[in-house]
Amino acid sequence: MTSAQEHASACVGSAPPLRFLCVDIAIQLFLSHNPLPEENVNATVVFETLSGELHVQQQGESIVMDFPLNKPTPLDLNEFKDIVNAAVGDQPVQEVCLCGTTKKLMVRLADTCDRSVLTSLQPDPAVLLHVNTGGRVRGLIVTMIGAPGCQPGYDFYSRNFSPWFGIPEDPVTGSAHTVLAGYWSEKLGKKKMLAYQCSSRGGELELELRDDGRLNIAGQAVTVLQGILTV
Repeated sequence: MTSAQEHASACVGSAPPLRFLCVDIAIQLFLSHNPLPEENVNATVVFETLSGELHVQQQGESIVMDFPLNKPTPLDLNEFKDIVNAAVGDQPVQEVCLCGTTKKLMVRLADTCDRSVLTSLQPDPAVLLHVNTGGRVRGLIVTMIGAPGCQPGYDFYSRNFSPWFGIPEDPVTGSAHTVLAGYWSEKLGKKKMLAYQCSSRGGELELELRDDGRLNIAGQAVTVLQGILTV
């Protein structure tokens, strides 16, 4: 909550605090954002988050967020076979990777799988929490290659499960794509990609790996609440 004076100063370049709160914990890398002031289209707004400064800019109809890039490391499937089995059952798996920075385990389904395989997965949050990973896993991403030859040309699909934070499944997740972007960029040989997160709500994300090693994540936003509370 800010006063009207604080609100005005936030619109002209100060760094207002921003936190994403869920049932169990305040997540470090935020998953949503505040709208930019209409009078400052194309201006950059900086938010202070638990993981550092977050730079947000409006470009046309899109909101562009400046994220770190978190490349995952390939692992032996057997190292996390219990949680992988809890996530995808007997579906074929092509690769398993872990990002130590975000503690997100990424499971890539085999290229022979249809998108319906990903959308039909129903991992039990209680089972995922029960699996002992030694504290190395605090998020689960299931992904598969997309269909760039078919409109609108998604390069890859994904879903994100975070029962460790009280979120059975997150609809659209920026932090997950900091992991996915690094992985799929190397596999596809692309720095610009179009991704789709296949939750029940779903969401499209435009990804661009920058020369400075960071990641731009862009998407369209809808203002659901706007106003100033004077107390």
